[in-house]
Amino acid sequence: MRPFAQKENKYMEKQNRFNWKVFLVLWGASIFGSLAVLPYALTLQATTLEKITATVPLSVIVTAQVIQSVVLFGIATALGLLLAKRIGLGAPLLERFFAGQKVADHIKPFLLPVILFGAVGGLIIIGLDKFVFMPALATQLAQEGGSQTTTPWQGFLASFYGGISEEVLLRLFLMSLLAWLGKFVSHTADGKPTTGVLWIANILAAILFGLGHLPATAAIMTITPLVVVRALVLNGFLGIGFGYFYSKYGLESAMLSHFSADIILHVVFSI
Repeated sequence: MRPFAQKENKYMEKQNRFNWKVFLVLWGASIFGSLAVLPYALTLQATTLEKITATVPLSVIVTAQVIQSVVLFGIATALGLLLAKRIGLGAPLLERFFAGQKVADHIKPFLLPVILFGAVGGLIIIGLDKFVFMPALATQLAQEGGSQTTTPWQGFLASFYGGISEEVLLRLFLMSLLAWLGKFVSHTADGKPTTGVLWIANILAAILFGLGHLPATAAIMTITPLVVVRALVLNGFLGIGFGYFYSKYGLESAMLSHFSADIILHVVFSI
C-alpha cells in the first residue's frame, strides 16, 4: 500500500472514532447548566415546592433531579454525537480544538450573526409577550396569583442551562435524531440528509422546544390553549434559528445564540 493511502486511512479511522474528549466536555457542561439553573427554577416553582416539601425534603428532590440530569445528559450527549457524525453535523469547534487545530478563523463567520439573532430575537419575544400575550392572559394570572420574580443573577445562571444543556438535548440529540431518521426517506448522493429533511427536523425540534417549556410554565399558571400557543410562538421561532445555526456552523454557534437570547430574557428583563 502506498504511504499516502496509509496516512489517509489512518486519518479516516481517527475521524470515525468516538471523540471522548468532546463527549466529556459537552456532558460536563450540560451538568453544569443543570446545576446553574436550580436557583432560577426553585424560585419559579416556590409555590409548588411548598406543597411537595411538606412530605418530601427539598434536598431529596434536588438530589434526584441532579442524578436524573447526569444520566439524561450522558445518554443524550453520547447518542447525539454518534448520530450527528453520521449525518455531517456535530461540534466542529471542539473537534478542531482537540485535534490541535486553530478555531479562531472558524468562529469569525458566525460570531456576530448568532449573537445578534439571539439578542434581537430576545427583544422580539419581550415585545410579543408584553403587548400580545400578557394582556390576553392578565385575567388568568390575576386569578391564579401571578408568578414569582427572579433576580438577574439567577437569570444569568439559568442562561447556561438554555445555552448549553437545552442545545445538547434539542439540537445535538433531538434534531440529529430526526435528521438521521429522515435521511432514510430522502438523502443526498453521499447518504446525508437533504436540505428539506434538515429543515423538517429543525422545525419539529423547535416545536418540541416550545412545548418543552410548558412543564415550567405549569408551575406558574394553568395550561390553556393560549398558553400553549404562547410557548410555541415565543420559543419556536428562536428554536428554528438555533437549529439553522447548528446545521450550518455547528453546535457551538447554536449554543452562543441561545445564550445571547437568554441573557436578554432572563438578565436584562428578568422574565
